[in-house]
Amino acid sequence: MNIASILATKGAQAVTVRPELSVREALGLLARHNIGALIVVEGADRPVGILSERDIVREAARNESVFDRTVAEIMTRDVITGQAQDDLLVVAHTMTEKRIRHLPVVEQGRLVGIVSIGDIVKAQRDHYQGEVDTLQAQLLADQPGRSH
Repeated sequence: MNIASILATKGAQAVTVRPELSVREALGLLARHNIGALIVVEGADRPVGILSERDIVREAARNESVFDRTVAEIMTRDVITGQAQDDLLVVAHTMTEKRIRHLPVVEQGRLVGIVSIGDIVKAQRDHYQGEVDTLQAQLLADQPGRSH
């Protein structure tokens, strides 16, 4: 199972923001879309950062004028990204180790989607549930006295 399987189900939409936008406007996007992070892009959807709820909360704790600052001033610049063919077990491990909840998906330098740790956990759960269902069906079919 890979990232492409998640994007095929949930879609490849990712909410983006420009670096010059104010943090207040970015917060509005987070609330409107009910999401926890925005991908900061320049040019033709080239990711240059990520702005998460955590980034905003941390900065607000230090500086109450955070809402008038630009996204570029507080975004995380060293963005860990994934590719559509990346294996979900590896991605889950990376996200857990790096303590990140959102992973932009990039192909040839362009943003093609985003996956959250919740998306990955759900995909793994669904996959394992499918395996359990298959094994249960096989066990029931193999019970003595049942016709095949």
